[in-house]
Amino acid sequence: MEKRELVIIGAGPAGMSAAIYGRRAGLDVLLLERKGTGGQINLTDEIENYPGISHATGAELGQMFKAHAMKFEPEIRMVDEAKVELRDEKKIVVTRIKGENSEIEAEAIIVATGAHFKRLGCEGETEHIGQGVSFCAVCDGAFFDGFEVAVVGGGNAAVEEGAYLTKFASKVYIIHRRDEFRADRAAIAQALANPKIVPVYNSVVEKISDAEELESDDGMPHENLTLKNVKTGEISNLRVACVFMFVGQAPDDDCVRGLVKAEKGGWIITNDKMETSVEGIFAAGDVRSKYLRQVITAASDGAIAAMAASAYINEQVHLRATLLEPESVKAFFYSSIDESQVKLSNYVEKFANENGVKIPLIDGYRNARMTEKLQLSELPVMVELASGKVVKVTKVNSESDVA
Repeated sequence: MEKRELVIIGAGPAGMSAAIYGRRAGLDVLLLERKGTGGQINLTDEIENYPGISHATGAELGQMFKAHAMKFEPEIRMVDEAKVELRDEKKIVVTRIKGENSEIEAEAIIVATGAHFKRLGCEGETEHIGQGVSFCAVCDGAFFDGFEVAVVGGGNAAVEEGAYLTKFASKVYIIHRRDEFRADRAAIAQALANPKIVPVYNSVVEKISDAEELESDDGMPHENLTLKNVKTGEISNLRVACVFMFVGQAPDDDCVRGLVKAEKGGWIITNDKMETSVEGIFAAGDVRSKYLRQVITAASDGAIAAMAASAYINEQVHLRATLLEPESVKAFFYSSIDESQVKLSNYVEKFANENGVKIPLIDGYRNARMTEKLQLSELPVMVELASGKVVKVTKVNSESDVA
């Protein structure tokens, strides 16, 4: 079976950033991708809110990420599918390439698979993505300064992003299939109080088409939205510079679904080190539960996840060599946040040096997962292990207990 130190699943901004930081930390990095490098930013026509890059298309920024990552020579492998499994505490990534399965054992895994915007499914939607159809007000709103735009949806995202778009647009139509919005009351009240927002209730978008044949002297391409009133059946047309879809987003969590803890909808739960509920598996970028999903936050997540994974790998290699691989070892476990235990650890170190014995000092607070794995319920203790198995645990209360 192939063995790698760090396997990153997903080659968008989070995955590429993780690859850069992982390689700079000296790790062996394998980057797995299904659709192609760059992720969702490839769908964005223009990006002007990434620091240091005043203007670029999404595809251009994606290529910059890839070129930067490749300077550090991670391996990028295109796969049709990737699935993470746990076997005897080992992390296995099962990949499928052209119908054939292969397995990779990883010291650590970063899930950076991103998310996808839910589509309306109406005629013309796919053809106009990036050219009049957007899924990100923060990304694209400023390009429509002074123009009329539309938002589709009725939840918090649609209403709040509609309000955000009024910073730029001259008018924002919010199209919703029901007779009232589903967002929080405060968000609805704020939106309806804004004179730039025009609710379009009981309506759905049936078709998106070019409106270039209409006279326009503003230099901006326009879209024609064919609307249908779900109560009366009446068909109408709405001409806007852009339509923003906010009918929901879903994480691409297939590779670890059911394996790690997630909140409703599948968004992966992590701590501030990007650690998931499973030891050695990290998540970064849009796939995780977070407040803001942007290129810059994805890149930040990737950097944090890679450095946390590096620390984890180094720690695990050290702990294996120190505790689990020797035929016999006695180790002292203590907590670094307890002053009395720290003093006791100093005495243990002094005792070991003076008596010519080897006693590894393990910070059970920092290495909580190893402490849990060995089922150590209290600290400080002296633990005797034989080939990774706990033989004896002795509570140590004072210096006199050490000998």
